[in-house]
Amino acid sequence: MQDYKDILAEVLIDEPTLQKRVKELADDINRDYQGEKILLICILRGALPFMVDLMRHLTVLNSIDCMAISSYGEGARESSGNVRMTLDLKTNIESRHVILVEDIVDSGHTIAHVLQILRTRNPKSLKVCALLDKKSRREVSVPIDYCGFVIANKFVFGYGLDLDEFYRNLPFVGVVDLNRYNANG
Repeated sequence: MQDYKDILAEVLIDEPTLQKRVKELADDINRDYQGEKILLICILRGALPFMVDLMRHLTVLNSIDCMAISSYGEGARESSGNVRMTLDLKTNIESRHVILVEDIVDSGHTIAHVLQILRTRNPKSLKVCALLDKKSRREVSVPIDYCGFVIANKFVFGYGLDLDEFYRNLPFVGVVDLNRYNANG
């Protein structure tokens, strides 16, 4: 795998802008759930850096759990639409305030599937907090209660979003230069 700089077309969202927005989202959650306890559910693996940064700014009592959902094939750039759970929660969410933390909402199929599963478990409330929203790609209507950024239909990586399972550690969201990526791929 090459250096990310060889395939970076542009930095879409820089680190200071990301961190400022994450704090603003946490402030909104703190206000909305003042005096309550919440459960953050991280959709692995992409949402992990976002959730960790988000919870650092939370002042409301919170606990965490994780789910792993797969809708992408090996090396795929777009969801196959075939959504399956590969890791379920360990926590009982009945009568709890739940916030589903997602890295990116694209077609909406994955998040709709997860919401359908979680609703059957009778949470007190169920909301979605997504770092990125590609509204132009939406095929299924899904609620995004806390949205970091609405972005154009660009192939992005960094800050949890992978490119062939790499670059999740980058502190910014970048756009892939598809010509250079495909040439070096």
